[in-house]
Amino acid sequence: MRTARTAAIAAFAACLATTAAADEMAKPDWATSKWGPEDEIGAANTMTPERVKSAAGLVTEGKVYSLGMIVGSDTPAFPPRTLSVTVLQPNQVSTSGLGDNAFTYNDDIFMGWLGIGPQIDGLGHAGVDHVYYNGHTDDEFAGAAGLSKLGLHNLPGLVGRGVMLDMAKFYGVDMVESGRAYTEEDIKAAADAQGVTLGEGDVVLFNSNWMNLLDGDDADPEKFGATEPGLGVSGAEYLASLGVMAVGADTWGLEVVPAEVEGQAFRAHQILQPENGIYILENMDTRELAHDGVHEFLFVLGHARIKGTVQMIINPIAIR
Repeated sequence: MRTARTAAIAAFAACLATTAAADEMAKPDWATSKWGPEDEIGAANTMTPERVKSAAGLVTEGKVYSLGMIVGSDTPAFPPRTLSVTVLQPNQVSTSGLGDNAFTYNDDIFMGWLGIGPQIDGLGHAGVDHVYYNGHTDDEFAGAAGLSKLGLHNLPGLVGRGVMLDMAKFYGVDMVESGRAYTEEDIKAAADAQGVTLGEGDVVLFNSNWMNLLDGDDADPEKFGATEPGLGVSGAEYLASLGVMAVGADTWGLEVVPAEVEGQAFRAHQILQPENGIYILENMDTRELAHDGVHEFLFVLGHARIKGTVQMIINPIAIR
């Protein structure tokens, strides 16, 4: 009896091992990060002390640009994302406040999605058929109470050389039209025309003036959130080949919508995030940089490190 039980246990263990090995073999080549099987921060590994010091050297005037658009309950967002803020005066309605000095205060309650308005997409956001950065599958790490892997709390922040490509200026238009894809050729040509190079560890931002649809004379919030110009597939592959740290734009979804290939959805997200560990920044207000003709700057991003989060509302800073 004991021999039979031992044999059954061994057979079951062998079956589990075979299944696990088959699952690993089924994962695509990109599912193993070049930074190692335990890595959770992806392209942030390119943020070396040497690159940070070099980026700090770009500051010549000390002018600060806030890249985070103001966000409210009426900000267009990818469905079903919403937010609201409620301001309260806890335990003060029928009192004069705390202490003999009548200390009173306001507090606020945030209720909403963290992937709304100016945001960073962490590496647990975009996947390919439920496979995410470094081969993690959502059944392994994406619990309802928070991510057990790839959470944005792992990211210390992003600091480095920022590059802004003014695609509206490059195409010679006031605002880039919806459905216009930034191809590899476009990105190379725009960088050349605007006197910048792109390289490993950079934070690359695109300006299309799309945000004029939110607060310009011809504001059209519905159009803003329905379609957009943005990064194309070849452009994403090119930036990934350079080893950039993050890619952002002044649109709600970074990449071109509708997609270049009918039937595809957010292919550039897949190229950047699960396949290459590159961070995505959305709804970045790059208009002031474009107005001043600033294409190279120190980029600084610190975010709320809430454990297990997928995305976070942010306000990155560009310093000229």
